[in-house]
Amino acid sequence: MDVNRRGRRGRRRLGAFAAVTALAVLTGCGAADMTRQTSPYAAAEGAKTVTLSVQSWVGAQANTAVAAYLLEHELGYRVDTVQVDEVPAWDALSQGRVDAILEDWGHPEQEKRYVQDKKTITAGGELGVTGHIGWYVPTYFAEEHPDVTDWKNLDKYAGLLRTAESGGKGQLLDGSPSYVTNDKALVKNLDLDFEVVFAGSEAAQITQIRQFAKERKPFLTYWYKPQWLFERVPMTEVKLPAYEEGCDADPERVACAYPHTPLQKYLNTQFAQTGGKAAEFLERFHWGVEEQNEVALMIAEEKLAPEQAAKKWVERNRQVWEPWVR
Repeated sequence: MDVNRRGRRGRRRLGAFAAVTALAVLTGCGAADMTRQTSPYAAAEGAKTVTLSVQSWVGAQANTAVAAYLLEHELGYRVDTVQVDEVPAWDALSQGRVDAILEDWGHPEQEKRYVQDKKTITAGGELGVTGHIGWYVPTYFAEEHPDVTDWKNLDKYAGLLRTAESGGKGQLLDGSPSYVTNDKALVKNLDLDFEVVFAGSEAAQITQIRQFAKERKPFLTYWYKPQWLFERVPMTEVKLPAYEEGCDADPERVACAYPHTPLQKYLNTQFAQTGGKAAEFLERFHWGVEEQNEVALMIAEEKLAPEQAAKKWVERNRQVWEPWVR
């Protein structure tokens, strides 16, 4: 993700289910920018309809799948989903083209503009998941070369981490070019002999990581928690210079680690005021890493349609979601 996950940003990381299912396929090609698309349900005052923004990474799809399922099957709403890159999603939310973002990794500029100044967006509370982006190597490589987990020693291993795409330097594998990351600035400002190489999407990045792991090859990758892949490919974080508040304020000069970020939800202000039980439900929607990863694994690993994954999770976790729909 995210970015800090996944399109996530470092300065801080049915009609409905036809759309969500399509998103699971789109993930393999990167996030589509659909900010110009207007949902037939968005800002439909007085109607029992909801439009949710969904990002391209599978954790965000898990949030949306479960929320949409419960909105439809427990509260009787029609739900639409629109895939929007993380920064343009704020514009769409402000304009009422979507009603809610369920996983935001921190965008201070947009928060100031839309939440504090224009007040067209309302904070919807924490999702319940803390996100963290970092640089990771496979644990099998870290066990063989323990000093690789200190960024100061990365150049020592640049040759082993070189690929055909990295132009004679070590490769730092990133996901989608649409993700807002600090990685290029970090490589430059820490004077590392590495090249940032984009896989193209979260799905493509996962494919490359799993191929490296299958062949027991070393790799260095931008990655994030929570993410189900850690359960399939154990990875160890490389320690970057410690994060301090404000150390990433200038995106050109950043030279510190990514923060740990409590992920947030945001609602269109008009929807927050007039959205009734749907808005109340989305504000109550709150789960943890284990719950999100359980649904994400069903989508990504078991290849279930998001609606099917959501249905299975809902059926066996009534005690978790019942307070959301009260």
